[in-house]
Amino acid sequence: MIQFSFHNMSYTKDKGIVGFDNYLRIFTKSEYVDAMLLSLYYMAGAVVQLALALFFASILSLERLRGSGIYKAILFFPFLVNGIAIGYIFKYFYTHGFVLDSVLQALGIPLERLPYWLRDQSVNNWSLVFTSVWKYCGQNMVLFIGAIASIDPTLYEAATIDGANRWQQFKAIILPGIKTVFMLNLILSITGSLSAFEPAYVVGSMGANGTATFFIKIHQMAHVSQKVGQACAMAMVLMALILLFTVLQRLFFRYVMKDSDSTFNAKANKAKALW
Repeated sequence: MIQFSFHNMSYTKDKGIVGFDNYLRIFTKSEYVDAMLLSLYYMAGAVVQLALALFFASILSLERLRGSGIYKAILFFPFLVNGIAIGYIFKYFYTHGFVLDSVLQALGIPLERLPYWLRDQSVNNWSLVFTSVWKYCGQNMVLFIGAIASIDPTLYEAATIDGANRWQQFKAIILPGIKTVFMLNLILSITGSLSAFEPAYVVGSMGANGTATFFIKIHQMAHVSQKVGQACAMAMVLMALILLFTVLQRLFFRYVMKDSDSTFNAKANKAKALW
């Protein structure tokens, strides 16, 4: 793929080496730059998604709720549904005058004041991001619940004796205790944001109305325009971005979680002493 990215070629013809022209075109043509910037919507959605997943995981793990298994199943169920099926569900959900508009009309908002959720470019990408959050929040939550369950319960007892409330226990015990899984979830979410495809392709009608993500542009370049060299260059740029964000996340958490680690170790030593 690296070799192809320096060629002007289709599936049947190779017109020769073009150097870095394919790469330069990615960063100078607005259609590619705009497609890359669309990933910011999905990254913002990934942050909300992780926050919701961690919130639900903490509540369902620490609080003794009746029927917590049912809540976990309801939240995890969207992840089990095929992405294409989810796309068609939300396509009708957002269609003007259908499900979402009917609910909002029932709340007193007239139909003429509601936007076209998939055509209006001020809201359509946020609509697509919501479908991604709805699908993957449960997956993140399950991973968080597993990580929280692995924390030694005597740490909570030691923290309770010290008078720590739930929020303080979350910051000093849970967050450092699930750091590895949190980083895993964050990396999965960010890489998923950069390579978002199904919401824009199915719900957004193959990237219409300004919803074409960078991954959809790669698909169109390779399989519609048959510019294989250009598509390979775009794929290499996408891989480089994913690696860059992964390294930046590791550096960020190594710095931010340093103090939490020391607090976590102090709590663990105190709990062992009490035990």
